[in-house]
Amino acid sequence: MSDLTPRSFERSVTTMTEHVLPGHANALGTVFGGSIMSWIDVCGAICAQRHAQKLVVTAFVDDLVFEGPVRVGEVVKLQARVNATFRTSMELEVIVEGENPISGKVWPCVRAMLTFVAIDETTRKPVPVPPLLLDTDDLRRRQKLGEERRAHRLERAHRLEHPKSQ
Repeated sequence: MSDLTPRSFERSVTTMTEHVLPGHANALGTVFGGSIMSWIDVCGAICAQRHAQKLVVTAFVDDLVFEGPVRVGEVVKLQARVNATFRTSMELEVIVEGENPISGKVWPCVRAMLTFVAIDETTRKPVPVPPLLLDTDDLRRRQKLGEERRAHRLERAHRLEHPKSQ
């Protein structure tokens, strides 16, 4: 049986740094969006596994909006944190920034919300995740907003699975 004691979001915060090399770049010399999406998924998965202390799988990625490019020779900084927990899943936010390592200039690149589901290593079936420790107003607000986003995701998924006849 898993320990379902509420856990602080701080214990699972995950930070990654990637140097943009020519192999990561498109013809314009900026990092491929797919490379950034892959890094987002890895950073989010590490964060989710730290929180759940279980294997996790990506269940949903919200819309990604690319705000600013990152060029070859620059750095991509990612930070993931758990925003909300549900029975077997959790919503994470991943903030991505570009950085010029010479000047120190930092700019927003991408923000993403991802949902991960904890799974049993043997059965590969979903298992409960520990709740977040909601000990501040900000954490309670994030949980509530995460619950609202989850309801919208589930509603949208239902509409896609059961389209109305026209």
